[in-house]
Amino acid sequence: MDKSWMHSDRRSKAYEFGVKAFLNFAVENLLTTTHIRCPCVKCVNLKLFEVGIIRDHVYFNGIDQSYKNWTFHGEPWEATTNASRNVEEDDGHSRYSFVSEEIDMDDNDFGDFGSDPYEFANVIGDGDQPVYPGCRKYTKLSALVKLYNLKAKHGMSDVCFTELLILQGDLLPEGNTIPTSMYEAKKTLCALGLSYEKMHACPNDCILYRKEYEDSTNCPTCGISRWKEGKDSILK
Repeated sequence: MDKSWMHSDRRSKAYEFGVKAFLNFAVENLLTTTHIRCPCVKCVNLKLFEVGIIRDHVYFNGIDQSYKNWTFHGEPWEATTNASRNVEEDDGHSRYSFVSEEIDMDDNDFGDFGSDPYEFANVIGDGDQPVYPGCRKYTKLSALVKLYNLKAKHGMSDVCFTELLILQGDLLPEGNTIPTSMYEAKKTLCALGLSYEKMHACPNDCILYRKEYEDSTNCPTCGISRWKEGKDSILK
């Protein structure tokens, strides 16, 4: 199928016809018009919408030009034998287990990955590249996981983490595969099920307002309020 339109001006007829052909292709293959992954540069196939919203997103935001194999929209998946092998095992150690051990998660933390085996295989296959040509100790995936572990451990902001990635990319030899932004790193991490959720916490670090404390307004340990009063006298 012709995909040259993905690089065309969004105001051109080629882009218009390409978007129409892509959406028709997706509907015919997925047999739905309401639960389709959006391939725009902001959603990057992580969110589901109906056809009309996807059309708007692809026009206003542009399509993710790195999405060359439309596996989420019915196109047969193309992968190397090496990538398929690594989904199962690598030297007797599951890559899935490696990621969970590095980020201190159990298998349940990876979300519903059974519904997207191709997405997982694609990420693992891409992540199997050496972090730079000739490197034998780290792959793109293992390096990213270790860096993300540092982010979580030391409470780095997304801006700080992006600057760290840029610095790492500059320090490593040319041709390295380190992501250049939190956005790129998040695409890989979200595909692995490693998305995160912001939670309120007690200012004294006693508890997180989750599970049985989700609706509490005061910390059950120290009694301090969950909220603070802003300059406009509104609790936040």
